[in-house]
Amino acid sequence: MLTVNFILADGSRRAVQIAPGRTVKEAAEDNLIRGILALCGGSCTCGTCHVYVGEQWAARFAPPSIDEDALLDGAAAERRDTSRLSCQLPLAEDMDGIMVTVPDQQQ
Repeated sequence: MLTVNFILADGSRRAVQIAPGRTVKEAAEDNLIRGILALCGGSCTCGTCHVYVGEQWAARFAPPSIDEDALLDGAAAERRDTSRLSCQLPLAEDMDGIMVTVPDQQQ
């Protein structure tokens, strides 16, 4: 198991456990993290699982696909350099302690 640290829109923090190979979106859903809607169920078609990945962690993921990039352009919250869709972020064993911030809005 590894730990994913979520910083919620209200500034509170939640640390959750998840098995490697699962996604940041699944970690949020499995642990009832507020602010991750994931209306499409993780198929990279809605953009409602937008998160900001901690800068020191962002380069550990593959770059966004063309589809993810387009969805991030239309995200409800401000797009930043570390914006990603959490459904597109599989967690590896060496990502224990990753920090992810939930934006203040998804729609």
